[in-house]
Amino acid sequence: MYRDGLGLSVIARFTDHDGFDGVMLGADGIDYHIELTCSRRHAVQPSPTQEDLLVFYLPEPDAWRLACTRIVAAGFRPVASFNPYWDRSGRTFEDPDGYRVVLQNAAWTNRPAPETGLA
Repeated sequence: MYRDGLGLSVIARFTDHDGFDGVMLGADGIDYHIELTCSRRHAVQPSPTQEDLLVFYLPEPDAWRLACTRIVAAGFRPVASFNPYWDRSGRTFEDPDGYRVVLQNAAWTNRPAPETGLA
């Protein structure tokens, strides 16, 4: 669901590593990945909040619209964001467990931000 919805590729998998299975999702040219894991030993009940967000910035309008279409086709449902900021230039989607992904139609850089006291 996350692979198809976010247009990522499986870059690695593992099975029964200390009782956990997992998959890593990523794309060529990016230096990060998403790792999804599950325990073979303990059942875990999902406990997301409306502010547990995975945010992707997509500055190109056509790419953003395509991503919004793709994530719904993969099974996510559109929801109103708890924080109205995300609805101004983006859309929020929720997976069946209640975890949320924001697709933001804006640019972003990873330059250090000025100290705000929020860290």
